[in-house]
Parts: sequence; structure tokens; C-alpha cells
Amino acid sequence: MVLRRVRLVLLVITLVVLENTVFRHMRVFDAIPSLCLIATVAIAYEEGPQTGAIFGFTSGLLTDMLLSDTPVGLSALAFALTGYLLGVLQGGLIREVRGISPLLAIAGGLVGGTIFLVVGGIAGSEDFFTLTQVRIVIVAAIYDGVVAPAVFWFARWANHDPERARGWR
Repeated sequence: MVLRRVRLVLLVITLVVLENTVFRHMRVFDAIPSLCLIATVAIAYEEGPQTGAIFGFTSGLLTDMLLSDTPVGLSALAFALTGYLLGVLQGGLIREVRGISPLLAIAGGLVGGTIFLVVGGIAGSEDFFTLTQVRIVIVAAIYDGVVAPAVFWFARWANHDPERARGWR
């Protein structure tokens, strides 16, 4: 259990660093993938709404503190709500479908990006209610789908708990 939590923390730190260094220079139409949001979707898909919301809030808060020039807590709220919503939906999905990670990442990117824009706009940033921002959310969601298989793989590795798999608690 402790090793799993350490791996999850290392996952979030690694994703934040990759997003801030590598992907900042790989913009597509001014959009970059939200790696922590993709990991949140992966965790919510594997573990359900509660764990997805907790992981989303934690990774979103770290993203807010290190990457974003928006109000602290905005990404945390968007990621937590996205993790919860997709965690609720995961119960109705077939678990063995190959290639579902890009579809989930695109859905998560659209949901998380929309929540981010709406709440940010309500909080007082007029820049959030523009067509340019909507375009960025859509392109970023597609970009999320492209990098999703790798992020899902790392998230699944970090979330693996051998003790829980054997029935030890």
C-alpha cells in the first residue's frame, strides 16, 4: 500500500515535469496535453469515482501550484470533478475493450477543459469565454487521446498494488 502511494506521487511529479518541459515545446495550435488529467481518467477508470476524485484533486492542485497562472484550485476542481464523473461512468463500461484509453482521454479532456473554462469564467476571467479557448480545449482533448496509451500504461503500473491483488488488506 505504501509502495503504491509512493509510485502514484512519483507518477504525478513525473507527469507535471514532462508537461512543463517536453510538452511545452510540442504545442499543437497552442494546446498541450494535460497529462495529469489523463492519469486522473486512468485512475478513475480502474478504481472508480472516489479514488478518481481524490487523485484528480491532488494532481490538479500540484498542477495549479507548479504550472498554471490561473487561480490555485481551478485545475484541482476540474480534475476532481472529471475523475468523479468518469469514475461513475466506468461501472457501465466493458472492461476488456482494447483502445478505449484514447476515447476516455478525449472525453476526460473535453469534460475537464469545459469545467476549467466555465468555472474560470465565472470566477472572473473574461479570457476564458472565447472561441480561442474553446478551440484549445478541443485540440488539447484530441492531443490527450494521442498520448493516452502511454499515460494509461504508467498510471496502471503506478496504481498496481500486489497485496490488494492477492486479497491481503
